Amino acid sequence: MERHMSKVGRKRSKSVEMMMAFGSPCSSILTSTSYNALLKELQKIWTEIGESEADKDRMLSELERDCLEIYRRKVDEAATAKVHLHQSVAAKEAELAMLMATLGDIHVNSPIQSERKAKSLKDQLSSVTALVEGLTLKKQELMKQFADIKAQIEKITGEISGHGHFVNAVSALNLEEQDLSQRKLTEYQSNLHALQKEKSERLQKVLDYVNEVHSICAVLGLDFAKTVNDVHPSLDLTSMEQSRNISDSTLEGLNQAITRLKTEKKIRYQKLKDVAGSLFDLWNLMDATKEEKIKFLRITSILDSPESAITEPGSLSMEMVEQASAEVERLTKLKASRMKELVTKKRSELEYICHKNHIQPDSSTAADKTNALIDSGLVSPCELLEKIEAQIEKAKNEALSRTEITDRIYRWLCACDEENWLENYNQDETRYSAGRGTHINLKRAERARITINKIPLMVDNLISKTLAWEDGQKKLFLYDGVRLVSILEEYKLTRQQKEEEKKRARDQKKLQDMLLAEKEAMYGSKPSPRRSNSFRRTKRIPCQWKGSVTPSPRRNSVGSATPELSTPRSYSGRQNTYLRK
Repeated sequence: MERHMSKVGRKRSKSVEMMMAFGSPCSSILTSTSYNALLKELQKIWTEIGESEADKDRMLSELERDCLEIYRRKVDEAATAKVHLHQSVAAKEAELAMLMATLGDIHVNSPIQSERKAKSLKDQLSSVTALVEGLTLKKQELMKQFADIKAQIEKITGEISGHGHFVNAVSALNLEEQDLSQRKLTEYQSNLHALQKEKSERLQKVLDYVNEVHSICAVLGLDFAKTVNDVHPSLDLTSMEQSRNISDSTLEGLNQAITRLKTEKKIRYQKLKDVAGSLFDLWNLMDATKEEKIKFLRITSILDSPESAITEPGSLSMEMVEQASAEVERLTKLKASRMKELVTKKRSELEYICHKNHIQPDSSTAADKTNALIDSGLVSPCELLEKIEAQIEKAKNEALSRTEITDRIYRWLCACDEENWLENYNQDETRYSAGRGTHINLKRAERARITINKIPLMVDNLISKTLAWEDGQKKLFLYDGVRLVSILEEYKLTRQQKEEEKKRARDQKKLQDMLLAEKEAMYGSKPSPRRSNSFRRTKRIPCQWKGSVTPSPRRNSVGSATPELSTPRSYSGRQNTYLRK
């Protein structure tokens, strides 16, 4: 028993030494006391049970193995924890180094190298973790600062480039940015300041362009909002929160718009100037009143200034131009109406002169044609007046050159009237009966025979004079549109035919008288009924010349078998009918 107790004591002392190696002295003492008490309690129980010494040794050996296994497991767990701590410290140190490199704080030395020997792994991990968290916060702050600067750069770049959308700067910023140093931040800030300066200059230029567009649109009376919206919608923003597009295309579009507006301004100024010039001329021509002129005093004041100095709103609006144009159109129509009356009057004068002298008036200035030309505006009424005046002068000169021939024509026509009267007189069987005015008719018949005998010579002289006139004037002598020589030649032919008819009629009458005389000689004469035909006195149309219209020749016939003698008017009538057909 004593031997067994000594063996147990030795084992217990080994176990106590092992505990003391892993624990503090106080804990070792407490552990040893507890172990001895438990061992005594176990010995007592084994004794009461009656365990053998071999079983007791075996169970003590198992107990020692279990204790060693527990200690060994705890050592392994501690070694594993140490390795994990080493790895964590290394990872944190690597993260710290990366943060320091990203932030550019290379001059800040890690405290781990100097305090690694003096601190445990947990202390080292705690220190590195605190540094990493601090630098992470600093990195986040720098990333926000970089994101804000980059957002401004992206926005200004988009405005300058003309892109209609901007990328979110936070998402656009590379989260793995390797350089967040102060140098990089200064570079970004310098770039931002340069872009802000360029934006300010471009914005000022855009505002200058927009103000100029607004000024010209006001003068022309155009819609400013529509004009700038055609260039870019952002130029007419009512809210200042939105940014204006300041790209090169916008500046070019504004420049082109200003060029177009300036060109339109010049065109309207010149158009208004031309309209005003026409208006002034019409005022002077139509003797316009002050009440008519006072409505357009604004136009007068505008035209007194150069085109570049006109800045009053609405000065060159289309309403102003249309108002002046409408007044010019109204006065032009009034002028055309008056000029039409004047042209008609002059045309009537031309037609009177031509009718008086049996000249065909020029058809180019007929009333219907002149009215159509004036209404269409193809020819100026002044030009028509000048043309008609020239035609009147030409008609007068031609009438003057035809005076000698027209006098001879009048005398010939008067002789033809006398010939017709004599024919009617000769057919009256009561011409020799005593009565009132018989002697007057006898005297007139004598004068008529003398005049009729001169007709052939009169016609021949008229033909020769007419041919001489045509040779001198290099044109035909027309009488009411028909050549006079043709009329005279036909008259001569008709007169010759008439003379032949008269001769045949006389011969036939002689033959009838001879037959009647023979019949009376054979059978005796038979009283014939008294004829009741009376002389029908014809009214003579006096031959007036100067200041009167030539009388229209009459158609007369000698019996039913005698053809009519053509005169100039009857001939011209037949010829005109033929031409119309």
